[in-house]
Amino acid sequence: MKTRETTRLSRTQVAIIGAGPAGLLLQQLLHVAGVESVVLEQRSRAYVESRIRAGVLEQGTVDLLDRIGVNARMRREGLVHGGFSLVADDDRFRVNLRDLTGGMNVMVYGQTEMTKDLIEAAELRGTPVIFEAEGVALHGVDGDRPFVTWRKDGQEGRLVCDFIAGCDGFHGVSRQSIPQRDLTTYERVYPFGWLGILADVPPCDHELIYANHERGFALASMRSETRSRYYLQAPMDVNLADWPDERIWDELAVRLGPAAAANMRRGPSIEKSVAGLRSFVAEPMRWHRLFLAGDAAHIVPPTGAKGLNLAASDVHFLSEALLAYYGSGSTNALDAYSGRALKRIWKAERFSWWFTGLTHRFPDTDAFSRRMQIAELDYIKESRAAQVTVAENYVGLPLS
Repeated sequence: MKTRETTRLSRTQVAIIGAGPAGLLLQQLLHVAGVESVVLEQRSRAYVESRIRAGVLEQGTVDLLDRIGVNARMRREGLVHGGFSLVADDDRFRVNLRDLTGGMNVMVYGQTEMTKDLIEAAELRGTPVIFEAEGVALHGVDGDRPFVTWRKDGQEGRLVCDFIAGCDGFHGVSRQSIPQRDLTTYERVYPFGWLGILADVPPCDHELIYANHERGFALASMRSETRSRYYLQAPMDVNLADWPDERIWDELAVRLGPAAAANMRRGPSIEKSVAGLRSFVAEPMRWHRLFLAGDAAHIVPPTGAKGLNLAASDVHFLSEALLAYYGSGSTNALDAYSGRALKRIWKAERFSWWFTGLTHRFPDTDAFSRRMQIAELDYIKESRAAQVTVAENYVGLPLS
């Protein structure tokens, strides 16, 4: 017998679409300041907690997690990095982040782990997160009483709110709810991808290594002291069946150089995938009572480790604007949110675009272009001023 569907009616101050790091972090930032919110996520909790994503946190992101008290496991298990290495055809040098930025670092802590911590914090604090919310739709965004509808377990949900935060990623419903005539988008799709491998082996170095090799880019990274993450530049149409683990390890040893190869521990992959590279920005990040944050508004190539960190800076700015509204009734900070966030976003887009161009082989990279890459890497190696520019962008520009 068919179960009669019922309707759940509810009210909150901020409806947050998406239970990725942006949405969950925004919820906790609002919660500690006394603002109510509900997070709606179309996927299951198990799916969200298992997604393999980035793992380098800027100083500002670490500070935000400290501020809301979701930091215990990060501080216990995260790896503080005071630098990273650049390699150009086996010529390797280190960029000393801590020295060049007056003591700032980055933290290697997987986005998957950060997401788990935020979900656990939401449970402990009683802030509602609704997983497996199907057919999420936004209504009345251009009016005074927006609301969100969805379906779950045969029931229809309806959530009335003051504002909606669209933190549901590039393919989510939030940006798609804005009329195309009111959005301007900028995009560059790169002609290659990253072939990634995750393995339970110690990393080949205590810090990240970015390699520019004549055979293509490579990155040695890690998720912990016993779990390594490696990447190889590869065509987007690469067939993973043509890349057994041993071939990947062999290619990494060549591209990363002899010092890394000598310390590389090989082991079976526990995850293998190819990810495309894209630069994308949508403007503005506000449409009436809908505010975009994170991948819903922008995408960066992973080279500069900016995607997760831009999401964090977005929700930092958005939370400040919402708190200003609820504290004084003024909409000035809400009106300024898009411009404030985009100012920082475009600087991160620039760095990610530049760093990708510096370290990868493009189809049109001729002998002259290759010499320009090598010359620029050599200049960075020999110039403290150039290294300061790289370092301050890598650790993250101020959240201002």
